[in-house]
Amino acid sequence: MPIQHLTDSIPATNGRQPTLLVQDLAFHYPDGHEALKGVSLQVAPGEKVALVGPNGAGKSTLMLHLNGLLQGKGVVAVSGLPVEKQNLPLIRSKVGIVFQNPDDQLFSPTVFEDVAFGPLHMGLPEADVRARVARALAQVGMAGFEQRLSHHLSLGQKKRVAIATVLSMDPEILVLDEPSAGLDPRSRRALINLLRDLPQTMLVSTHDMMLVYELFPRTVIMDEGVVVADGATQELLHDAALLEAHGLERPYLVTVTTAG
Repeated sequence: MPIQHLTDSIPATNGRQPTLLVQDLAFHYPDGHEALKGVSLQVAPGEKVALVGPNGAGKSTLMLHLNGLLQGKGVVAVSGLPVEKQNLPLIRSKVGIVFQNPDDQLFSPTVFEDVAFGPLHMGLPEADVRARVARALAQVGMAGFEQRLSHHLSLGQKKRVAIATVLSMDPEILVLDEPSAGLDPRSRRALINLLRDLPQTMLVSTHDMMLVYELFPRTVIMDEGVVVADGATQELLHDAALLEAHGLERPYLVTVTTAG
């Protein structure tokens, strides 16, 4: 079956086709739990967007729809390509999902094999695979770790390698779930610098509100399966009533600035 693109049916974002489009997405789990209740969202090319909300808000469920791991009712499209069965191989090369626990992504004996896994399964020649691995590891500051055992790395190093496993696929959008969870201050700072420097469009689910404050110009708040706010991060983080209503805390720096 040929690849189908959405064209005229997708509204432009600032004159450009959105990298990510979600329209009226609804999803029920088999036990009947309604996790998503008509979520709509657009992310423009190159945008870095934070996705926040309390546990159970539907953030992870939404993220798993972006490369077809879950499929609900509604529209999900990546660069105009609908997330449908016939398009999934291409979609999964465009959308790199990085899970909270890097051990869910690192399953090969060595770092090289983990990062090479995706390109190898794309059928690329060996020289291209090696070039992609080298480039991805350099991007995350892990060059020279190719022959290290993945399970012997620190948590911060594992998270970097997990990001490299999706960068090796040359994705258009990175989707990260709680990337700073469990990191010590030095590793967390290194991760923030890494994410700031990466050029890809980015949607990041996190409870780390200082990460949101420092890195993301735009924030989307979800609660009980719906988007309750979507706007400039600085404005949303100064809205104490909004944050409190949805189980979120203002970062310390925002609290100090507001008090001053």
